Amino acid sequence: MTTIPFGEAISVWWRIGVLSFGGPAGQIALMHRILVEEKGWVDEARFLHALNYCMLLPGPEAQQLATYVGWLLHGVRGGLVAGLLFILPGAVAILALSWLYVLLGDLAVVEGLFFGLKAAVLAIVAQALLRIAGRALQGLLKPLLALAAFTALFVFSLPFPLVVIGAGLIGYVGARFFSPADTSAEVPLAPVTVRPGTRTAAITCLLLWLGTVGGLVLLLGPDNVFAQISVFFAKMALITFGGAYAVLSYVAQQGVEHYQWLQPGEMLDGLAMAETTPGPLILVTQFVGFLAGFREGVPQPGLLTATAGALLTLWVTFLPCFVWIFAGAPHVEKLRGHRALSSALAAITAAVVGVIANLALWFALNALFTEQIRVTNHGIDLLLPQLDSLNGPLLAIAVIACVLVFVARIGILPLLGLCAGLGVAWTWLATTL
Repeated sequence: MTTIPFGEAISVWWRIGVLSFGGPAGQIALMHRILVEEKGWVDEARFLHALNYCMLLPGPEAQQLATYVGWLLHGVRGGLVAGLLFILPGAVAILALSWLYVLLGDLAVVEGLFFGLKAAVLAIVAQALLRIAGRALQGLLKPLLALAAFTALFVFSLPFPLVVIGAGLIGYVGARFFSPADTSAEVPLAPVTVRPGTRTAAITCLLLWLGTVGGLVLLLGPDNVFAQISVFFAKMALITFGGAYAVLSYVAQQGVEHYQWLQPGEMLDGLAMAETTPGPLILVTQFVGFLAGFREGVPQPGLLTATAGALLTLWVTFLPCFVWIFAGAPHVEKLRGHRALSSALAAITAAVVGVIANLALWFALNALFTEQIRVTNHGIDLLLPQLDSLNGPLLAIAVIACVLVFVARIGILPLLGLCAGLGVAWTWLATTL
């Protein structure tokens, strides 16, 4: 691999972090264009191999991909810089928007802004789904895997890990036993030297993560909001797969129903914030931690405890991402020539497309309809809309957003600005007429 000056890498990672709008599909496309096509720092095969591994992990796949490539280029320091710079611009922006939300959220103009952004989110999620599907679903088997994953999740509510394991097994067995000509020609496994400090970095990040969670519970007690934030988002980092889209339904349900940190509908407001800012969409969890600290913080709820809640959420959510990369990347690199395992990873990526389709539909149902009906019968567990609860104005703005995205091919920032303006205009009309 070509030697790349570390200072140049820092400037490129900062550029990627600032420009990483549009969710994981846009972010992965941006990294591919800059790192593979423009800079030539990694080749296509190595980039996709890393992407397939990151798709398998819990958490934000795009941020983990940046960490992985940064590690490939400059070891632990490269992984840390790439991963942190991917997060930093969006984290700062969402913290500022969160302050604005709690200070001015009762004003019609702010309510209208987020109303319009929700509609834009629906179009962006649909665009992200199509982009990821176009990249990941070649051939016959992969579209079938995506459809099967969607059905398993949306119709039967099967656990995501079970869906992922099943897809991986299908990909592995298919390559191993039904494509003998390919597997017999496997590329010999090239020796990979683990970069100095990689294992130490993985262990250090793990101890910091566990120490934070355990320390807060012991010092503050399990009922303290900061202990609850640390435990909740640490658990989320372990059990949620498929990136931000897979995280949101779990976070919204727990945040509203169990902890009562959020009011119904505020999760979509947080998602709208994450869509207006660069960085991984999982930064929406920072907004949840902010509201938890704002409403439940001790000794006195307010903006100071809200900010502490947001920063704590970032720490316990993203620290495991560095653990997964530093602990797993050296082993994944050794398997780059193993076609059966690479096929398993590619099958998992196909299944993730089905996951995103399931959650895109979940967002549409919750955004466009104020009431839903859950149907359960003989293993089926479906969430269907209450048709008479349709939000007509939001649907109209969402249709306009889809036309702008798919027909006019407008950029994400102009789209968000136009939809926000339409939302403000509608809210003003609704309050004045």
